Amino acid sequence: MANLKLIRDRIASVKNTRKITEAMRLVAAAKVRRAQQQVLATRPFADRLAQVLYRLQSRIKFDEISLPLLDVRPVQTVGILVISGDRGLCGGYNTNVIRRAEQRAEELVQQGLGYTYILVGRKAVQYFSRRNQPIAAQFTNLPQVPTAGEANRLGDEISSAFLAGSIDRAELIYTRFVSLISSRPVVQTVLPLEPQGLEPKDDELFRLIIREGRFQVEREAAETTVREVPKELIFEQEPTQILDALLPLYLTNQLLRAMQESAASELASRMTAMSNASDNAVQLAKNLTLQYNKARQAAITQEILEVVGGAAALT
Repeated sequence: MANLKLIRDRIASVKNTRKITEAMRLVAAAKVRRAQQQVLATRPFADRLAQVLYRLQSRIKFDEISLPLLDVRPVQTVGILVISGDRGLCGGYNTNVIRRAEQRAEELVQQGLGYTYILVGRKAVQYFSRRNQPIAAQFTNLPQVPTAGEANRLGDEISSAFLAGSIDRAELIYTRFVSLISSRPVVQTVLPLEPQGLEPKDDELFRLIIREGRFQVEREAAETTVREVPKELIFEQEPTQILDALLPLYLTNQLLRAMQESAASELASRMTAMSNASDNAVQLAKNLTLQYNKARQAAITQEILEVVGGAAALT
């Protein structure tokens, strides 16, 4: 009977664990929807900013101007901005982005360049701190759904390091959201800003939907419409001054988009991990129930045999 009680306790424990994993899956799904709404809310500003920059680019020649954030100089030290999560239970999300950051650092060392980390997320901070890696700044306990204020803080940090000469180039490593079951760490140079990087590009939006009782993601192209600036348009300020004021906003917008992609990837990975855990819990509970029934049947059979044997002995 002790064995039966142990199996019963395990079945109850597995069912309770499944309730927790299912709740975490639903919470992650709700947060993915919030991230989706945030992307839609920030897109008008991003589109308008791209239009203004494109119009300025068509009006002035970048080769003839000198702006701090466009300054291309010989590279000696690279600042690697790594975006990870604060919590685990999200599959290989944190492991993949940390591994990509290590690979990039090794590539820079092979090229004879120095590097320093600017870390976002407790997981990356814990990992690189234990290995005595150079860390210039760290940010933890950020909202799971990124805000423009947090992106502005990151932009100020890397801009200050770039303008002070502490780093000669800033690279961003984040996880690009592909689908609920797929994400890909990518490397993007954010400083110095390149003129060709200011041109509007076709982008994508992701939408979390429910189809046949399961969460799915649909992606759709989002094309930015840009109009040429009228030749007779007169600027109240010099175009160079306007561009100098808008470049930090463009950098912040780039960082915000990367943080949104990373947040969506983390939440999708957590959804997938918790969904797999729930499915495994259901299967484990079935196996334990079958094992319990077999053990219970064996115990009943043993009791019947003992009764029959005792009766035969009395006769």
